[in-house]
Amino acid sequence: MYAVVLVGGFGTRLRPLTNDVPKPMLPVANRPMIVRLAERLAAGGVTDVVLALGFRPDAFSAAFPGDQFDVDGCTVRLHYAVEPEPLDTAGAIAFAARSVGVDDTFVVANGDVVCDVDVAALIAEHRRSGAEATLHLTPVDDPSQFGVVEVANDGRVRRFVEKPAPGDTDSRTINAGTYVFEARVLDRIAVDQRVSVERETFPAMVADNTLYAMATNDRWIDAGRPEPYLQANLDLIHTGDAHGDAVVASSADVATSVIGDGCVVGDNARVQNSVLLPGASVGAGASVMSSIVWGAVPDGAVLDGCVVGAGHTVPGGHHERRRFPEPD
Repeated sequence: MYAVVLVGGFGTRLRPLTNDVPKPMLPVANRPMIVRLAERLAAGGVTDVVLALGFRPDAFSAAFPGDQFDVDGCTVRLHYAVEPEPLDTAGAIAFAARSVGVDDTFVVANGDVVCDVDVAALIAEHRRSGAEATLHLTPVDDPSQFGVVEVANDGRVRRFVEKPAPGDTDSRTINAGTYVFEARVLDRIAVDQRVSVERETFPAMVADNTLYAMATNDRWIDAGRPEPYLQANLDLIHTGDAHGDAVVASSADVATSVIGDGCVVGDNARVQNSVLLPGASVGAGASVMSSIVWGAVPDGAVLDGCVVGAGHTVPGGHHERRRFPEPD
């Protein structure tokens, strides 16, 4: 079974972390998001992963050379589909699927979503209902910030409600970014044209009563902004992947944090509720709280709720707080 993975975005909401690195290549607890996603897809029965590429395709081909991807002893065939120009979500899906000749049921996944959905169960539900496409849904506390999906008792999608005001809908479930498509969905998408799956393709299927959904309560994080990206890392600090090959002074106070490969944490430094990406450094006596650091924090500097990009050195004696809210 094929899976098309959307990894072509610019990742603007995660800058400066994504200035030179595509968002799905960013590590979550020291393993790239795309690796964790590939493992989940393989566990669900996917044999071929097609990366729908746009921004920095070279970063993916350099990280995963060849046409195979080894996932915990299971080999997944890897394919690259580089858009000649941005084609929006449906356009990118169709371009990638057509590039490898998809002609049967296939999976689609957003490359920046960190979740635990059972892909095999989603596929089974899709086949049970006879749907043209099936969406994975997840509940949220505040649906006013999302596009909400209303579902009938039989699983059929009734309508989408974008950023609903109080009273607009009783639903709290949103599109979670993993889908199962029949190949005939591609017939709805014009060749080499910009088409939005959310605004055009899905509503057309709703009108034809062929779009279904399955909601779950699995862990789900859209890691496209600093706050949820930080939380996605902190959620996995007990997995054994959270501490890389780093040099941490015995006098440093490091707690509830992910420390990447090659990081250095100096004497009496304090790192809490933070992520140090590979090669980052925190100087002696510095304090890093609820932050994401990919550069250098010098001796005595204080950061709280900040993002430091790769190659950037924080000015000496710098104190900066609350560029983004501390995660719940």
